[in-house]
Amino acid sequence: MKTLGLRDIIGPIMVGPSSSHTAGALRIALMARNLCGSAPQKAVFRLLGSFAHTYQGHGTDKALVAGMLGFAADDLRVRDSFRWASAKGLAFSFTPDPQADDFAHPNTIDVTVTDESGCTVCVRGESIGGGAAVITRLDGIDVHITGEHTSVVVRQRDEAGVLAHIARCLSDEGVNIATTRMFRERRGQVAYTVLECDQRVSDKVRRAIAKHPGIFDVRVIPADSTASEGEGAKGCPIDEEQALISFEALDFASGKELLNWCDAHDSAISQAFCAREEALCASQGCTADTQEYLKRALDVMRASTLRPIEEPAESMGGLLGSEAQRMRTFHASGRSVCGDLTAKAATYAMAVLETNASMGRIVAAPTAGSAGVVPGVLMALGEEHGFTDEDLARGLSCAAAVGYLITRNATVSGAEGGCQAEVGAACAMAAAATCELAGGTPVQCLNAAANALTSLMGLVCDPVAGLVEVPCQKRNAAGAAVALVSAEIALAGIGNLVDFDQTVDAMYAVGKSLPFELRESALGGLAATPAACAYCESCMSRS
Repeated sequence: MKTLGLRDIIGPIMVGPSSSHTAGALRIALMARNLCGSAPQKAVFRLLGSFAHTYQGHGTDKALVAGMLGFAADDLRVRDSFRWASAKGLAFSFTPDPQADDFAHPNTIDVTVTDESGCTVCVRGESIGGGAAVITRLDGIDVHITGEHTSVVVRQRDEAGVLAHIARCLSDEGVNIATTRMFRERRGQVAYTVLECDQRVSDKVRRAIAKHPGIFDVRVIPADSTASEGEGAKGCPIDEEQALISFEALDFASGKELLNWCDAHDSAISQAFCAREEALCASQGCTADTQEYLKRALDVMRASTLRPIEEPAESMGGLLGSEAQRMRTFHASGRSVCGDLTAKAATYAMAVLETNASMGRIVAAPTAGSAGVVPGVLMALGEEHGFTDEDLARGLSCAAAVGYLITRNATVSGAEGGCQAEVGAACAMAAAATCELAGGTPVQCLNAAANALTSLMGLVCDPVAGLVEVPCQKRNAAGAAVALVSAEIALAGIGNLVDFDQTVDAMYAVGKSLPFELRESALGGLAATPAACAYCESCMSRS
């Protein structure tokens, strides 16, 4: 299981509209591309589960092609990936299979890629939430490839001596192996060895590994780089063993553990999570760039809240465009029924969803579908209460801690837990951040988060036409308002009968009980109403 860090919660920085259906899908295709021997020439995508129903509305099709072209998740060329594919000679096709039942995860894609040499690779990938993905099958053999670290994928004969040869080649170049797994169907037949490494793997190492007569080919999947490798903050070598011990003491498994650490160290939640991030990176032989990343995330958040107000753009599905600008105009008229803080937070949250739905650049916090809540609240707090970017970075760190605990112990995926897992989690994160910035204690911060989850528990995920537009935009606005109210209640010293940890457990149980139609399938809730169905029919007639 992946050890989650700050960027897994506040991120990825990506092109919208969906972290699981856009960024995660792109990641699957990118890993499939890296498993090819040369540049892809043809890609066939079989879409299963939720993907089969929503792939066009969520921009999954564009993201898959973008990943096959080698684009990053935050590359604005994702929006025009079909045109780029045509220019580069990449052929592609999509086969949605909504009746299929031969898969485990609701976000599953089968990819068949043919490269320039004529070789074909067949990959099954799962988008597991928040932009993360895993390859679960390679050429018919069950595997597990996450891309969290640099991954070396070796196709070999199942015979003695091969693994020792691989390890020796890596060791000779100073590459440390984090994990090793060997996958096979039958003894003595074709097998795959997957090694996750702490350092980059050069082409020289790859060629050395490939020299063994029992090895057919070697592929390297680069890791998503999150930090600088090899040195401490002042250029000193990192003691990874000691760093691992430090991290284990900071790896909070629950809200209770987090509060205990904060109490013992007289620490705010933001400080605790930043300390955890530093220790996590050190344990992986890296130096953290936490503050630099938080600054970049805030910059992207701010741009995503302001651009739609200044320059409204129509969404992919045509259901959104200029709502945030109209909210700003109404607020400026003096007729707003909300206070300045709540009105601004709601407006900015709606603006981010417009950016997201037009395939602009956003920060998934924790998902693209809920990306408006945290920046909406933070940007409004900054303007109304004079918080600096340094202050807002503290708030973002506190939010990340809450999002981490929800992700670790439940889910933030709408396809797994409904909108309560997306907007609900974002609302909890924003509530805790607000509470800390307002001087609340760690206990009050988690009370605020629990209040938010409680208020949105049971919220279904029912995107009209499979688009991250309606009702997503208004739910983000409502989530921003609920976050502020939840923080207000906690700051008033009003506690909770059910604590944060139990509330997370309850939310997860509720999500598991929701039928498939109410978990991002676009088959239930508002998506199944006559008005929504009429809209879908009109789209089909236009196409």
